[in-house]
Amino acid sequence: MTIRPLPVLAVVIMSVAAPSFAQEPSGGSPVSAEEFEAGLGYQTGTITLEDGLATLHLPETFRFIPPEGSRRLLTEAWGNPPQAAQGVLGMLVPRDTSPLSEDGWGVVISFDEDGYVDDKDAASIDYDDLLEDMQEGMKAENERRKKAGFGSMTLVGWAEPPHYDAATHKLYWAKDLNFEGSDQHTLNYNIRILGRRGVLVLNAVASMGQLATVREQAAALPAAVEFNEGHRYADYLPGKDKAAAYGVAGLILGATAVKAGLFKALWLGILAFKKFLLVGLLALIPVLKRLFVRKPAGAAAAGASEP
Repeated sequence: MTIRPLPVLAVVIMSVAAPSFAQEPSGGSPVSAEEFEAGLGYQTGTITLEDGLATLHLPETFRFIPPEGSRRLLTEAWGNPPQAAQGVLGMLVPRDTSPLSEDGWGVVISFDEDGYVDDKDAASIDYDDLLEDMQEGMKAENERRKKAGFGSMTLVGWAEPPHYDAATHKLYWAKDLNFEGSDQHTLNYNIRILGRRGVLVLNAVASMGQLATVREQAAALPAAVEFNEGHRYADYLPGKDKAAAYGVAGLILGATAVKAGLFKALWLGILAFKKFLLVGLLALIPVLKRLFVRKPAGAAAAGASEP
């Protein structure tokens, strides 16, 4: 199949190891894991996102962390740089598992206001062909990534084949990825909810070993998230509202999450064009790996940091 250039393409959030915890916020005294977690601001029940954009009806199995708590979890506990938390509307974490534990995982929520995504292509997408194109593109880019200081990456396959519900305008899929030098595969579990002005993005941060758990618990999330009146897919006004320059296939390739400024320092030469071929998209994947990697045990305590 032919992959057309897409404007400001995105890649998915990923993680390759369990989080470690050693925290001295703002140069202050160390805090315990219990104290840190108590300050995340857990919420349950019905949650309103972004000044009325959407509503979460949380299943009993999940807790919500507001934007500030999500920022602290992503940066201070999981060791990501501040840019990693920009635009995050909140996170969902399992109710019975601490996000600071070895088994901890979470779902990062954001909104990409790229416009209305026309879903007419959904019924005609050959996901096997799409997977093959993505795998070939990754192979072609590995040498380029190595020159940029990143290890190679392999898209092993679909951990969960893409599925689009045309009635609810909700999409989910999962990828099985393997990074050079890692004996643990990375899980990218993705949920996209199409709306009038853009797409709600839910990305699970977990390892492949947690696929069964993520699949079971995340299955309830699409039905639990709804755009509010005025922001729904059906509220789109043709000719007046902005339309995205890609369809459902573009969402799977990763057309919504990268913000032009997020990787400006690292990828200025690429981002300056505002358009990417598939190979350009794949070149950015290792950068997101760096942004959303959980430090190995002991790294935070030793003062390790990402370049």
